[in-house]
Amino acid sequence: MKKILIIDDSPFIAMEIEKIVTGAGYSVVAHSRNGEDGIRKFQEYRPDIVTLDIIMPGMDGIETANEIRKINPDAGLIMLSSLCDEDTKRELDDAGLKYIVEKPIEKDKLLRMLEAIG
Repeated sequence: MKKILIIDDSPFIAMEIEKIVTGAGYSVVAHSRNGEDGIRKFQEYRPDIVTLDIIMPGMDGIETANEIRKINPDAGLIMLSSLCDEDTKRELDDAGLKYIVEKPIEKDKLLRMLEAIG
């Protein structure tokens, strides 16, 4: 069973993600509401996949993803955001982040990305 860490400052979105992924047989090991705490929980729980909100207080999702990849370059990362304009997509692409789910979350798209990560 793949382990997932959810990093999102919205408790509502975090619960929505948890409902989708646990319904598909994944295990959510922890939630975090900001990047700094998310990095600590990544080190503690060593999840297979991390979902990250792009816009969060303090360290944003892209900075958090970069720090997580310093710990584990092979970490499976899925970015979630309501801000998916061309500039944001280009910034994510430049950072090597290829899995992006727009909010509101489309269940099928999120599940496809989870499967693609493995």
